[in-house]
Amino acid sequence: MADIALAVIGGTGVYRLADLQDVETRVLDTRFGAPSGPVRIGTLEGRRVAFLARHGEGHSVPPHQVNYRANLQVLKDIGATRVLALNTVGGITDAYGPRVLACPDQLIDYTWGRISTICEEPGSDVLHVDFGDPYTHLLRRQVVDAARACGVELVDGGCYGATQGPRLETRAEIRRMRRDGCDLVGMTGMPEAGLAREMGLEYACLAIVANWAAGCGTDEEITMDEVLANVAAASAGIPALIAAVARG
Repeated sequence: MADIALAVIGGTGVYRLADLQDVETRVLDTRFGAPSGPVRIGTLEGRRVAFLARHGEGHSVPPHQVNYRANLQVLKDIGATRVLALNTVGGITDAYGPRVLACPDQLIDYTWGRISTICEEPGSDVLHVDFGDPYTHLLRRQVVDAARACGVELVDGGCYGATQGPRLETRAEIRRMRRDGCDLVGMTGMPEAGLAREMGLEYACLAIVANWAAGCGTDEEITMDEVLANVAAASAGIPALIAAVARG
């Protein structure tokens, strides 16, 4: 499947890729075990695009138990070289309110206990990849340019803070993250981005802001109904954006 133009990993609320045509389902294993679910490969405006639901298509895999290595490896195995990660997140700073789309350029990892490298197994080569800029510059620019061309509003840049989950964060934790410089908070940005770099995959994040983080914007309790409604509203332009990136 060397003709895959783009692979997309869907996050919370994004369990299929709208407008994907002539879909072929591949159920595959990898050297790191099983991925979160089947890979759906189809055509989007003339380009072959692969889609994988990070949490499984029934949202059965919590963020700390996602086999990030297998998910990326299966996409690499089918011939993908570019991966666009859709991450459902909370907004911390003013420009990143609910229903905003953003393409962050930095991240901070607050996760723990996750397998975060392909160097884990005895005898593996030890890799020290450059991770100063955690997202591939060229793919980020393609995402930003695609949004502009499609008329999709997108915030260019920002810092994604990756927390352990699956619980949401305390107000004090969000205050710390704000002091650290985070604009967005999610649970799946790492180790995915680091593993993509180790595997030699181009990787960028399209963050879908589903709610204000604790203590930001509103004091109302965050509900899954609110999260899913905001994801659905913010996702309207995503298929066209993905198609434009796939053509790039």
